[in-house]
Amino acid sequence: MTLTDAPLPTARNEQDEARRARASRRKPQLGKYLFILPAVLFVMATTVYPLLYNVNLGFYDAPIQKFLGGTVEWVGLQQYGDVLADPAMWSSLATSLIYTAATIVLMLVIGTALAVLFNKTFPGNKLLRSLLFLPYILPSVVAANVWRWMLDGTSGLVNYILMSLRIIEEPVFWLGNPTMALPAVILATAWTMVPFAMLLIIAGLQNIPTATYEAAQLDGAGRSATFWRITVPLLRPVLSVVALLGFIYTFKTFDTIFIMTRGGPGDATTVLPILAYNEAFVNFDLGTGATVNTLLLIIPMVLAIFYFRSTRNEG
Repeated sequence: MTLTDAPLPTARNEQDEARRARASRRKPQLGKYLFILPAVLFVMATTVYPLLYNVNLGFYDAPIQKFLGGTVEWVGLQQYGDVLADPAMWSSLATSLIYTAATIVLMLVIGTALAVLFNKTFPGNKLLRSLLFLPYILPSVVAANVWRWMLDGTSGLVNYILMSLRIIEEPVFWLGNPTMALPAVILATAWTMVPFAMLLIIAGLQNIPTATYEAAQLDGAGRSATFWRITVPLLRPVLSVVALLGFIYTFKTFDTIFIMTRGGPGDATTVLPILAYNEAFVNFDLGTGATVNTLLLIIPMVLAIFYFRSTRNEG
């Protein structure tokens, strides 16, 4: 066979080769998508679908009788107006903001203090750091029950210690006192969040160049001036992220408060998640409960959008 006798490639052959090349490139990508498909389906089934269903339910008048009977009525934004006109909503929102703000302040102050301590090298550093991280990895149900036992008015560890030191003369029912119940759940929540803040702040401290501290020492700056004028400003991005994540976590906290006080005594610890639970599963008004849950979603989302817009403008 001569060169002139060899078959010349046709346009169809070139198209087939291009199609086979695209198919060969597509197969590995398809395999990657198949590997993550179970995780995507799980997230869709357990997070996305319930979220969308809850938002949709907030537009219906859905007491339990109508919900079970399939006769729920579309009311649009009327239910949001009713919820926003309810004094219980604003009382719960105020309690939520106080609870969240106080928890974040404790988390940042104690977390920063521990981070500065454990950023130094000393014997037992890693062991103590690991032990302090235990509250964060404990299930919230376990942590809440531990604090409920310690603050128990009859057999609690806190009363035993304070009475042994003669700080108090008789037992205090911490979780049954309207004045002390909210500080108690704030302390319990901050206890679980401090290790998380400490870990992130330690990472931020380790990214600060040592040359900056050396220059400050040469200028005669003391420890206090170095901390407030160098460490804190350079840690501001990390502290902002910790505060944002702490707000998102704390603002929606339900289990710790429910286990410790169930929103009581009275409404002293009735935050928005507790109010949503009471409306849906105590008053059996699923539509109102869904509306409160949607508002509970919107507030942290607005804060997160504001934060990211401000950081983008700074950049």
